[in-house]
Amino acid sequence: MVFHTYLLRCADGWYYCGHTDDMAVRLQAHEDGEIGYTATRRPFELVWAGEFESRAEALAFELKVKGWSRAKKEALIAGDWKAIQRLAWGTRNPLPPHLREETGPSIPQDERNGGRVGLGDEEVGREKTVRPEVSKGSAHLKDILANNRRALAKAVTLIESTRADHRAQADALLNALLPHTGQALRLGISGVPGVGKSTFIEALGLALIHKGHRVAVLTIDPSSSISGGSILGDKTRMERLSTHEHAYIRPSPSSGTLGGVAEKTREAMLVFEAAGYSIVIVETVGVGQSEITVASMTDLFVLMQLPNAGDDLQAIKRGVMELADLVLINKADIDPDAATRAEAQVTSALRLFGEHPSDERWSPRVLQLSALKVQGIEAFWSNVERFVQLRRASGEFDARRQKQGMAWMWDIIQSTLQADFKRHPAVREALPDIVRSVNGARVAPSSAARTLLQLFTRS
Repeated sequence: MVFHTYLLRCADGWYYCGHTDDMAVRLQAHEDGEIGYTATRRPFELVWAGEFESRAEALAFELKVKGWSRAKKEALIAGDWKAIQRLAWGTRNPLPPHLREETGPSIPQDERNGGRVGLGDEEVGREKTVRPEVSKGSAHLKDILANNRRALAKAVTLIESTRADHRAQADALLNALLPHTGQALRLGISGVPGVGKSTFIEALGLALIHKGHRVAVLTIDPSSSISGGSILGDKTRMERLSTHEHAYIRPSPSSGTLGGVAEKTREAMLVFEAAGYSIVIVETVGVGQSEITVASMTDLFVLMQLPNAGDDLQAIKRGVMELADLVLINKADIDPDAATRAEAQVTSALRLFGEHPSDERWSPRVLQLSALKVQGIEAFWSNVERFVQLRRASGEFDARRQKQGMAWMWDIIQSTLQADFKRHPAVREALPDIVRSVNGARVAPSSAARTLLQLFTRS
């Protein structure tokens, strides 16, 4: 049996790479809109196809091509394997003599491994792994402002990078984007695991797109404390929204950051605002009572609750509840009586908290809805619009953003100082002995901390 890896050029100019054992059936599936990526990017054109002896080889080459730059894909389409070798060689080392010519004869298909592309062929050059590409600052500024989806992905990857050179590029990019930000409405969505955040965001996002908005969603996935990895699977719960041309969903790992968000969530929001998205939604990890960071970076903080999720005492515990601007009782269709009781309990609890810190003219509302059945979405959005109108009129909308900007600055200072402290030569030299002294109960932890801080501040 012969397996195929193929490349499609879509109507928006981007490429789709896939593999199949029946080319005709697969192309018909694309034509019928059954393949998510191409469903909203028709018409498309088959621009390249290669044959393989096994499905594993076809899949491996598909993954390789997906990691290639646009230039390499276009060289593949042209059959210019020398250009692919040059591009795969990189820029750190000089090109070997046989690759120094700008142009050269390509290797015909029938002369390469009997007409089939082999994974070990010389023409794929030295590239054995797929390396993510990142933005290079202002060079991609115009692409971000033009809502180029690939440029957006690369920009967020650059911002999330921990490399020192990438951080400098990210700062330059953010400063260039800043004049184009500030027009979007920032919504924070939080709640316990299983409350239905992703389902609600998809229903809300589709409704907002129908109203003429463009929606960006930043989903935060918890990272394993053991392996450090994240599933990043929230996007799969928003299948319809993720394929819509007026929506963009970016999953990010929490990477150990507390508070329910990722370290670079604020920066990522600015990227999507500059790209013209009018609504930016931040979906936190499943949180408890103390994960409140998202409230300090969004214009409106929404807390989602479940019916039968606790008693009156649970409802009045301070923390995330007292910062909520809107509280949603989701899955109200399952048990309407329980949802009504939960609404009454939360409403009473919010009254006990007293004056809401955001605006004396706004009292937090409690609403019932069913995200799965798309019930209550319009009522929710009406309350959001009312909230924004009142806060803009009182000046609290801009004041809150100014406070968030200062909080963001101090958070960066704190995290940078902590990183510099850990890298300080004197601290690193003294740390092993001090750790052993603390573990051996010879030095109090508070005294050890002051000793290390003195070493850090002296030089």
